[in-house]
Amino acid sequence: MAIISSKQPPSEPEDLGLGDLGLGDLGALPQPRKAATPKVSASPNAPADDGKLLTPDRHPEDTGKPEERIRPHRLADYVGQKDLKEVLMIAIQAAQARQESLDHLLLYGPPGLGKTTMSLILAAEMGVDCKITTAPALERPRDIVGLLVNLKPGDILFIDEIHRLPRVTEEILYPAMEDARIDITIGKGQSARTRSLPLQKFTLVGATTRVGALTSPLRDRFGLVQRLRFYEVDELQQIVLRAADILNTPITVDGAAEIARRSRGTPRIANRLLRRVRDYVEVKASGAAVNGAIAAEALELFNVDPCGLDWTDRRMLTVIIENYGGGPVGLDTLAAATGEDAQTIEEVYEPYLMQIGYLNRTPRGRVATPAAWRHLGYTPPEGQLSFLQSPPSLF
Repeated sequence: MAIISSKQPPSEPEDLGLGDLGLGDLGALPQPRKAATPKVSASPNAPADDGKLLTPDRHPEDTGKPEERIRPHRLADYVGQKDLKEVLMIAIQAAQARQESLDHLLLYGPPGLGKTTMSLILAAEMGVDCKITTAPALERPRDIVGLLVNLKPGDILFIDEIHRLPRVTEEILYPAMEDARIDITIGKGQSARTRSLPLQKFTLVGATTRVGALTSPLRDRFGLVQRLRFYEVDELQQIVLRAADILNTPITVDGAAEIARRSRGTPRIANRLLRRVRDYVEVKASGAAVNGAIAAEALELFNVDPCGLDWTDRRMLTVIIENYGGGPVGLDTLAAATGEDAQTIEEVYEPYLMQIGYLNRTPRGRVATPAAWRHLGYTPPEGQLSFLQSPPSLF
């Protein structure tokens, strides 16, 4: 993700009456610039100094780069998240009618569901600029202050992984979010004094995969707290068809459906698999249209099965079934048997296997469910709990 630089040419310090700003903990503080246009990369993956600005009148669609146009830039083009779109549309229309900035918004959910995309869409719909950064990049107070003082009225500040904000930086955000001001300390010891700087009204959009890791004071200052859910197969199919059209990749409906079924309910994975299938078709199928059979053949080559499981997922389940009779087996034992790190198993592989009903955590360890036995071609043992006989409907 691109980090938006907050460095601006300094103005005269006496404009704000702050004196020597270099004495406090904040260091040299950038001064507001009324006519400045914030630089934002056309894509969060693009470098911030690529010379392209994301403004209300210019979007990545205008660059002509297919990889950048895959990300939607209007709410009408955003597929899925129907409830979220309705809530945000009401908020946008109400804010525009009152000529105010949007309320602060917190988006949470698994990675790859479109939190960054939604922040760019909000900026486009409101006709304002969007500054993008990540919480780990805001190590010092001066970093967040430099961003805040250069925001224009109504601008959107997007902070990804906001649960990783340093404590000092987080406390600077409190008055900024509530009262549109920041309090800074100038000097040290007996000569220290506090000054309050007014800010323009802005919208903070925070994104996190761990909403429980946010402190209560920060979480309670967001006016809108919305969760992004996993996508249905038909929604992912629309996303794949749209991306294939942008990438100039011929694809049939059943080909898009095959990719969608293996995407774990996540658009980011769907677009990644589409690119891999495109590579396969160009090399092995002489550029033929991607149909269901070709997509399945390509994804099997890349070790992605019809349920979206990769080689490591199947290896974990196979070890539990063959070596330990389906479990229970402890996490450390499973890590040693598979050669994977215990934390990686717990945080990367287990969540999805549990969501689709293939793995169960018990006080005694991990257990492969009958659905996992059948998926891998084994006959499940008798006596399993009835509610584990079939995986729950997740997507």
